[in-house]
Amino acid sequence: MPRFVLAVAVVLAAVSPAQAQQPAASKSSPALDFDYFRTRIQPIFTTKRDGNARCVSCHTFGTPMRLQKLPEGAATWNEEDSRKNFELVKSRVVPGNPAASRLLLHPLAESAGGDDHHDGGKHWTSKDDPEWQTMAAWVRGDTLHSPSAIKGKVRIIQTNSAGDNVHIIDPATNKVVGEITGIEVGHGAAGAPDGSRIYVSNEADSTLDVVDARTLRVTSQIQLSGHPNNISIGKDGKRVYVAIREEPGMVDVIDTASLTKAKSIPIKGAVHNTYVTPDGRYVVAGSIAGKTATAIDARTEEVAWVMEFDLGVRPMAFDTNTDGSTKRMFVQLSDLNGFAVVDFATHKEVRRIDLPKLGPGKKPVLTGGNASHGMAVTADGKRLVVDSRLNSAVYVYSLPDLMLLGGVDVGRSPDWVTLTPDSKFAYVANAGSNNVSVVDLVALKEVTRIPVGQVPKRNITAMLP
Repeated sequence: MPRFVLAVAVVLAAVSPAQAQQPAASKSSPALDFDYFRTRIQPIFTTKRDGNARCVSCHTFGTPMRLQKLPEGAATWNEEDSRKNFELVKSRVVPGNPAASRLLLHPLAESAGGDDHHDGGKHWTSKDDPEWQTMAAWVRGDTLHSPSAIKGKVRIIQTNSAGDNVHIIDPATNKVVGEITGIEVGHGAAGAPDGSRIYVSNEADSTLDVVDARTLRVTSQIQLSGHPNNISIGKDGKRVYVAIREEPGMVDVIDTASLTKAKSIPIKGAVHNTYVTPDGRYVVAGSIAGKTATAIDARTEEVAWVMEFDLGVRPMAFDTNTDGSTKRMFVQLSDLNGFAVVDFATHKEVRRIDLPKLGPGKKPVLTGGNASHGMAVTADGKRLVVDSRLNSAVYVYSLPDLMLLGGVDVGRSPDWVTLTPDSKFAYVANAGSNNVSVVDLVALKEVTRIPVGQVPKRNITAMLP
């Protein structure tokens, strides 16, 4: 064999099949964004799909595309290992050209234009698959600030406390348009401000489950310090605050970049709910057993003050001063069919309001949760919406004067409420009738009821892709 031909053969033999088939990028190709990769692409590698092994199960050993090994119990990679993964995965794509990128073709069904074989199986049957589209956007040069990465639609996210699924409702049609499966006894939910993720507290596994908002698949689970209840998220999306309802009681602080528990903040008594104040300055944790509301400074993540009540602390809502700071805290209490009004600056209760009595011929609901559970302030700051499980109704009060505007009968045992951003509609989770009532807050009437899962409780409003 001539020396030149022999030399070429040796070089080709040293190149992996992936490298040999991957076209080179041109000088005009877009740069690939690390933050987008870490936030949107890496979760695809840890996602469990029905009928398929996770990518990470094979690609941390024994394959040419070898990702960094996940530490025991870790939900995702740290920044150092993420950058190593980034450099590795970059070599499997052609920037600007998803159709020529092996990373996107290898797990794609052959009928959709993918490679004829992938030892890890076929994860996508079509290029319309949200995961494929997410990868394609990254290869085309999208960043977390690209218009295509941040646009979204309003959705109502409804957990089902006795089920293993979460329903996604489109308020434009009042139809269920999506479902998250596999989260047994899902409790609280929170949406990332950029629309990329949904976080759900998983009571069965004592984890915070991370859901890709495009695929509605659980990408990872973060182990918590105890049994969780409700959750909230910081204004910038960097922290999730999880109520731990086991004694001695604490708030777990989850870092959403590393998907790790950053710290646990001790609270007097098991924690029922956490809330981030409208200005983002405080996280308020309520305890039924401790009969306390604890304000945590969001900047220092230390307790700022504690307020004691004569009854257990349940759901809360807040209104604001003209400068955006928190003015008042409205607090529902155990066995009270009403709520307390607290001056936030002085931490003093200034008023207690009873909800209306039931009219003749109507029977109260005596079983289930608290007498009054679930409340919210409209985005325009003009109304307070309050559930009454006892009355199977919601009541609307004007703000700031707290005058009763009226009440609306809903499904059995309303347990939580969330509002549309335009302040026009309330979505009331009816735990006793397995549906969600849609209430017109202007006309003060029920519009429809949407069937959901078993014993729906917490719900939130979020922007999703």
